[in-house]
Amino acid sequence: MASSGKILVVEDDQFLRELYQELLNDEGYEVETSADGEDGLAKMLNGGYDLVLLDIMLPKKDGLEILTELKTTSPKVPNGPVVLLTNLGQDAIIKQGFSLGASGYLIKSAMTPDQVLHEVKVFLTRSKDGKQ
Repeated sequence: MASSGKILVVEDDQFLRELYQELLNDEGYEVETSADGEDGLAKMLNGGYDLVLLDIMLPKKDGLEILTELKTTSPKVPNGPVVLLTNLGQDAIIKQGFSLGASGYLIKSAMTPDQVLHEVKVFLTRSKDGKQ
């Protein structure tokens, strides 16, 4: 339980959303979730997250639309890095995500929960060191 930090998981797949939430809660992180892009964007605009795990393919508003809106509308409280949750074969979309400010990406189908946890810790550490 040494970990701390506030993480937002924006993921429409209920199984993955609950898996990530449980995984991160077990490590001591405070986790909020959103099942669609509109809710995710609203939470990101309120801000204050140390890390955001953002699915690209979402109902109502996709991850890239969220990143685009965040470029023109600043959150009330700044957020830490945004990490895209993606599936294989979305290289062009990932590149676009980076150009819109994403700090990294995780390929959902290729990662075990332990690997996801490791990556979350890496992004949070980098963010705390000021190297987003």
